[in-house]
Amino acid sequence: METLNAIGLTDHIEQSGEYDAIRPRLFRLDRATQQREMRNLAGAPDTMLGSAQAVSETGSLVFASLSGSQLAPYAQSAGQVILVVGTQKIVPDLDAALRRIDEVAFPLEDERALVAYGMHSAVNKLLIINREIVPDRMTVILVRRHLGY
Repeated sequence: METLNAIGLTDHIEQSGEYDAIRPRLFRLDRATQQREMRNLAGAPDTMLGSAQAVSETGSLVFASLSGSQLAPYAQSAGQVILVVGTQKIVPDLDAALRRIDEVAFPLEDERALVAYGMHSAVNKLLIINREIVPDRMTVILVRRHLGY
């Protein structure tokens, strides 16, 4: 998410009125009483926009998550997935991708979560995508800038 924030895309999507963004709708729901509605709303979007924590030179996309809420849409339930990834996230192989999550992405996300939410983050769930079987479903845009972590 920080990658998309860094280029201003999150604000544009959520505030321009051009898109039916799910996140603002989720924030209006009560987490204590409307969990099922939240899962249904976020579980299978037409388009999922995000980033990966690592991309291996061997072609794997690696995602880490505290809750796992974004992993199902990336893996299969979103109709289309668009990932914007800073090239600093490219690593030689899957082992290096997992190290990058532990040593780079997680500490920075933990620090951000503590400031933003008053709680620590965690790498509770991982998703590794080696290949997409649905033609044109997934697009990865590599940006030659240090974006996100």
